[in-house]
Amino acid sequence: MGSFNSLEEHEPGGRSPGKIDTSLRAKLESAQWGEFRIGDLFNIHPTRAYKLTNGELFSPVGRIPVVTNSSSNNGITGFSTLPPTEVGPMLTFSDTTTGDCIFVQPRPFIGYPHIQGMYPVEQPDEWDCASLLFVAALMRKAARGRFSYGNKFTRDAARDMQIMLPCKSDKSIDFQAMRYIIAELEARHIAELEARHIAELEAYLSSAGLSDCTLDEVDYGALSALASADWASFNLKQLFGPSTRGKRLKSADRTVGDLPFVTAGESDTGVSAFIGNDVQVFPAGSFTIDMFGSAKFRNYSYGGDDHVAVVHTENLTRNAAIFVTGAAHKAAHTGAFDYGRNFYAKDADALDISLPVKDGKPDWELMDAVIGATHKLVVQGVAEFAAHEIEASRKITGLGVE
Repeated sequence: MGSFNSLEEHEPGGRSPGKIDTSLRAKLESAQWGEFRIGDLFNIHPTRAYKLTNGELFSPVGRIPVVTNSSSNNGITGFSTLPPTEVGPMLTFSDTTTGDCIFVQPRPFIGYPHIQGMYPVEQPDEWDCASLLFVAALMRKAARGRFSYGNKFTRDAARDMQIMLPCKSDKSIDFQAMRYIIAELEARHIAELEARHIAELEAYLSSAGLSDCTLDEVDYGALSALASADWASFNLKQLFGPSTRGKRLKSADRTVGDLPFVTAGESDTGVSAFIGNDVQVFPAGSFTIDMFGSAKFRNYSYGGDDHVAVVHTENLTRNAAIFVTGAAHKAAHTGAFDYGRNFYAKDADALDISLPVKDGKPDWELMDAVIGATHKLVVQGVAEFAAHEIEASRKITGLGVE
């Protein structure tokens, strides 16, 4: 018997040490602890695996998880339609890695070559997800820094691991104490998740000037007016003047800095780097159309290469410029432009877009109001998504569910 210190370092999920609340710390400090050898707690041997190719195993895609040598996603690489080879909950690890693939599999799964299963020697019904998670965290801590690809985490290494577990007065494992500790940590994690989502949402609302995302009469009026508005075609060059073409800057010539550098592509909205080069800086409030005809509004100053055309909408309100960007994207991103035929500034100057009109002129006020209302609807969707994610976390852990 003995004491157990620094449980913080063994927390599931790798959170920072030193943050366990007072009630949980008191529980840990008052508990009795005993040292146990993993090989005395679990029989360790390879999980059953199908002798199939990956194509046969993963196609068609099913619902049964396949646990492989991956160190992410609980070791799950894909899902199969084949029957499971193992029944969860179970601890698994890969003997081809450095000890970073120790996971709890909560439900039936398919094993993969080199995946080792840990089968309780005694009291198999007591080893639920919570108690297995407790052991997995301790094993990961014990393995950290001890193994390499030249000295892999094998079955023998796992069997010889010594870990400290809470014990009853008769020196048997206190499974209830392990469940309590895991439940407390999970509850704290969910509280942190809720607080983070709330903070992120409030920060977004503040930066967007939306302290209230509830639609008001003006918003409903704008959406209604859009449905019955008259539309007309307008030429981009006549509305905003000649478009500007960026200048090529090879990757090898770019220096690191703070200026977003826009190229063609959807990833990261086309921002391929942050540079310190002396290049033309395009103003916030304009938008770009890349070589494929994809338009994106830029609410920041930026540089651009020769595969983007810059349309100068910076004198419009932000919302009206976003509306125009959407109209330009619809007109240009039609599949007519590709690697064989690029969209250039001259194409932007010739582009006609459709906009709502009032007295024969673009109804900028309506466009501004419609985007404002749409923005609120999007924020509502973000808030609802965050709430659903938190609720899903509660259901998975069984916390806060009656």
